[in-house]
Amino acid sequence: MSLSPRFIALLLACLISALTLAFLTFVEGVTYNMLFVVGISSFVISFFLVLYAIELLVFREVNKMYKTIHKLKIRDFTISRKSIIKNTNPFKKLNDEIFVYVAKKQKEIDELKRLELFRREFLADVSHELKTPIFAAQGFIHTLIDGAVDDEKVRDKFLSKAAKSLDGLDALVKDLVALSQLETGEVKMNFDRVDLVLVTKEIFDQLEDIASKKNTTLRLKTTEPGPVWVKADPQRILQVMTNLIENGVKYGNENGRVVVSLEGDKKHVLVSVRDDGPGIPPEHLSRIFERFYRVEKSRSKDRGGTGLGLAIVKHILNAHKAKITVMSKLEKGTTFRFKLDRLE
Repeated sequence: MSLSPRFIALLLACLISALTLAFLTFVEGVTYNMLFVVGISSFVISFFLVLYAIELLVFREVNKMYKTIHKLKIRDFTISRKSIIKNTNPFKKLNDEIFVYVAKKQKEIDELKRLELFRREFLADVSHELKTPIFAAQGFIHTLIDGAVDDEKVRDKFLSKAAKSLDGLDALVKDLVALSQLETGEVKMNFDRVDLVLVTKEIFDQLEDIASKKNTTLRLKTTEPGPVWVKADPQRILQVMTNLIENGVKYGNENGRVVVSLEGDKKHVLVSVRDDGPGIPPEHLSRIFERFYRVEKSRSKDRGGTGLGLAIVKHILNAHKAKITVMSKLEKGTTFRFKLDRLE
């Protein structure tokens, strides 16, 4: 027979009633009617008290523990700390504390698994990115060693291609070092007074040749005349703006347009870099700031770059206590936005 709450309550009630009657039989003047009333009363009261104690304080909470285990299996971590603090039932508090503890550990395990997957992907990406320029340079140099060096035209052509591959490798290593230093906090920001209008115009001059090849128009829009001063690291904010504007030119359409907007209020300046290119598919938007992540790997390779630009941009802006956001619509373009502290 299973030990259900009712069966246990029945046994204990019978035992309590029997002990009570046994005790009363030794008392003088007690009639059979009195024994009957006391026996029935003690049995009923004991039965319901024991049933309540076992059912509510033990069995019900044990069943909740099983439900908790089931919730943890299906990864349902919905519980509030307030409910634990308000509870006076020790079994329920224990149940909820176990739930919160296990839920926290499960989330830590999930995060470790995510980081492990990210690490494997990163190592695979680094290996691939390093292998490409190294193998290319090796091929050209070994061809020259095998005899092509005697042909002046071939020699110059292959040396030029090998140098280009090694330049790409050098840029990749520099970006990896810069990203690593930003992530570990080794790079300290040297904040100063920076004119974003001047910075943007300097970048437009630097990218004039690239823009002209695609017949892309570079345009600056501001809400006020004159300079727009912000608190930023001059070198790093130049790197951020250059990367965003250059991406707009590279990945935009032929005969397209890249617009940099500076909208100021009393405390901040909102910087927007918008292009009218093909846009970024929605499923890629949450990952474009990851290292080496490319929306279209083959087309991105053709346009150059190390695949670390947006990751570096994000970390630089984080160091400025600024958050970069991206909005994109297919065939209508992409807009990157972030805010910087304004200075008068």
